[in-house]
Amino acid sequence: MQAKKNYLPLYFCIVFLICNKISPAQEHAFTWPQGKKMAISLSFDDARASQVDTGTALLNTYNIKATFYVQPPTVKNRLEGWKKAVAGGHEIGNHSISHPCSGNFLWSRNNALEDYSLQQMKSQLQDANKQIEELLGVKPEVFAYPCGQTYVGRGKHTKSYIPVVADIFLSGRGWLAESPNDPSYCDMAQLTGIEMDGKDFEEILPVVQAAQKNGQWLVLAGHEMGDNGPQTTRLAMLKKLIEYAQDPANEIWIAPVGTIGRYVNAHRKLKE
Repeated sequence: MQAKKNYLPLYFCIVFLICNKISPAQEHAFTWPQGKKMAISLSFDDARASQVDTGTALLNTYNIKATFYVQPPTVKNRLEGWKKAVAGGHEIGNHSISHPCSGNFLWSRNNALEDYSLQQMKSQLQDANKQIEELLGVKPEVFAYPCGQTYVGRGKHTKSYIPVVADIFLSGRGWLAESPNDPSYCDMAQLTGIEMDGKDFEEILPVVQAAQKNGQWLVLAGHEMGDNGPQTTRLAMLKKLIEYAQDPANEIWIAPVGTIGRYVNAHRKLKE
């Protein structure tokens, strides 16, 4: 006569596994330095005058370093200001020379991505790097896609220039994205950039808190730096955001795109 099997241990194991199911965030947990929960990068496009006229002064007050994606022609408009920004430790990125976007923007019709080839785009990015280095003494390692658009050509001849960016730069940042970056998974050549222009801190905070919960990398993107106006990142919002990020209780690492990108790449290699 066979003894009855005791299924209770198996039952309790199943119950334990169900009750302690690992969430996707836990399963892909990424280790940020010094026990931080997430990372934030502040980035600004176009080398607009307000960035060095008023914006860097606020950042310097808090010893915060940002990433500025610049174009050589506009750097020349405030050359001494940009030299001071570099000396102050801010990161300089590449944002092309002529800011080509789709010809659907009427102001870009004579500089339309639809009329570019991959070789023309590659040459422009390389020339921009060369000119920026001549002007500011630094060679950009990071890039932001003008208008967040990543293609050249049209119709069946359309091609992505993401591989060109991946070949030249440590990272490429997009625009008007809806999600922060998962450091364990994100494509460095297609980092998401979330708009911070025209927003108050209370509108940015939920995005930050969601990234904290999931251990993500939030790359915020803006343009002008001031009190108000079109495409303007409000200094009052930045002040509150920086103070929130620098509160030890919130465990946030805030640093330039290149700094965090290099850490993410190194951490990934350790996991291989």
